[in-house]
Amino acid sequence: MIRLFTIFLFLISFFLNSLYAASDITYFVKSALKNNPKINAERENLKSIKQNQNISKSEFLPSLTITGTQSSIKTSEIIDQSGSKSDDTKRNTDSKKISIDQKIFQGFQGINKFKKSKLEFEKAKNEYKQIEQEIILDSVSAYYDLIFKSKNKEFNLANVNLLEQQVESDKLRLQKGEISLTDLAQSESSLAGAQANFTKADTEYVSAIAEFEKITRVNAPNDLTEPLQITFDMPKSLKEALISSNKNNPSLMIARINLAISERELNVEKAKLSPSATLNYSKTENRDLSATVDENEEETVQASISWPIIQGGKNLSSIKKSKHKKEKSKLLLEDKENEIKTETATNWSFYQSAESVLISTAAQLKAAEIANEGISLEYDSGNTRTTLELIQSRSLLLEARISHAEAEKNLIVSKLKLLEQVGGLTTQAIKIP
Repeated sequence: MIRLFTIFLFLISFFLNSLYAASDITYFVKSALKNNPKINAERENLKSIKQNQNISKSEFLPSLTITGTQSSIKTSEIIDQSGSKSDDTKRNTDSKKISIDQKIFQGFQGINKFKKSKLEFEKAKNEYKQIEQEIILDSVSAYYDLIFKSKNKEFNLANVNLLEQQVESDKLRLQKGEISLTDLAQSESSLAGAQANFTKADTEYVSAIAEFEKITRVNAPNDLTEPLQITFDMPKSLKEALISSNKNNPSLMIARINLAISERELNVEKAKLSPSATLNYSKTENRDLSATVDENEEETVQASISWPIIQGGKNLSSIKKSKHKKEKSKLLLEDKENEIKTETATNWSFYQSAESVLISTAAQLKAAEIANEGISLEYDSGNTRTTLELIQSRSLLLEARISHAEAEKNLIVSKLKLLEQVGGLTTQAIKIP
């Protein structure tokens, strides 16, 4: 009884998970974000970079060192200048030392290194966000591409079925003398072409499944008859998109942080020319465990000041090198700003164009359906419509269906790319009503 109940719960759980997986795109996105090796590696890198802040903080804290030594010295074959031989001696010593060092001043090296470590962590966060956006874009695009390829296969299969029926119908009509042999040949030729297109569509669908499963790391859903109604928090205008990308684009943020890091590195190199001061306290205990036991303790407080004057030109060359790196980062930032501005405008145009194309293909599809229905009725009634006209009508309808389905996919992808450009492509930006 318990076993049957367990199986029942498993089946219910499996059914609910399957239903959830087939109806909620966020499931696929979260799966991709959880299981993708690239973003998992970036998570570990982010944790690693964060430790740099703790390392740089240690420069301001005292260091404690404990040292212990123990030695045993045996002296034998002792002969003085007169040639007399002395007894062998043995000496055992034991030493313990505690030393505390505190850096007092380093020419602001420590503060600049700490600020640099904070900037490096911000850079790592933006690199993580960049990869996260790429994976969301890839997973949602793969989902909608799978829908499109499924529809493309379905449309082509329906076209094959219709042409198979037409060939059979045309064979009967040929026997009755209603059409010519040429008409039948046109139908058979169209059927052969439709079968080839279906084979191609089926192959593309199989490839889309493989790509989808590679990105999301889950099995592709079976029910893909209609795309999910998903909304996105889109910019309302090109001006808003440009402002958002200038503020939030991860690539642009990384370029700005690189410039800030290069400034900190320059300050560190300049600080190396400044004097530095350290304070040391040490306590040492010595014991001589020879025949005559001797013990002593030493306490030392020492303040040290050093000022590097000449290092063979190394320090000056390091400063010049950092200045060149800073100038390089500045130029790269200017280039990146222009690049992001151009790409944002381009993606905005693609988004606007995709909306217009979708409206046009919807009108094209409606007109093609009406035309095909009328021509088919006229053809079946033996009216003036020819076989070629019917084939052309069905071909136009197939193209319209495929174009409209592709336009639906392209609109979603254009939205995703624009959101990625403005730094707003997150799981929270995907809304399912």
